[in-house]
Amino acid sequence: MSRTSSEIDAQTLRDVDPRMSPCSVDLYWIPVAAGTPRLQRASLRWWEWFEAMRCRRPRATLFHSALKIIDDKGRKSTLELAPAFLGDDPPPVATGPVAFRGADRIRLLRYHFRWMPVERLPDEAWAVGEPVHLTDNCLILNRIIELAPRLPRLVWGRHAPGTDEMWTSDSAISWLLECAGIDLSGVHPPPGGRAPGWYAGIAWAHRVAG
Repeated sequence: MSRTSSEIDAQTLRDVDPRMSPCSVDLYWIPVAAGTPRLQRASLRWWEWFEAMRCRRPRATLFHSALKIIDDKGRKSTLELAPAFLGDDPPPVATGPVAFRGADRIRLLRYHFRWMPVERLPDEAWAVGEPVHLTDNCLILNRIIELAPRLPRLVWGRHAPGTDEMWTSDSAISWLLECAGIDLSGVHPPPGGRAPGWYAGIAWAHRVAG
């Protein structure tokens, strides 16, 4: 990677007046499998029940993170990582395998990092709470755009090396935001929920910066 968030001029970022900025980056927390068939939602609840038992912790609601963006020209778009088989879309900015390396040769086992020129996320109606407003800074937004195609092609659902979490769609979002210079130390899933892989993405961003 050519440069990281640590190399962005801190004084330049402080000098940006958010009241004059047309840019916006908002984070949405959406329950995993919202709007899908009952059987799929039940299978995820059973998986979370098993994980909670294994780790000896309370059960939680699983969340998926996604971004809504307005650029300096007022154009609205969304960014999220999802299985490739979920609809036809413009060419993804990045792809990777699900379950095991090389699996992305099969569409069913491939994920897409999707940048969509639309105003609403497909499952936005199920989002919990208000969106988390992350920044009005156009420099950071442009950094997000620059970094998205460089997403690490780790295996979705497998342990992310050097972390204690698996790599997931949440890892992709947190990696991107942290690398772009957004402080995520105070950003967490809604109360009673968890986003598997969120901290793996942050850890990988620090690994690159280091």
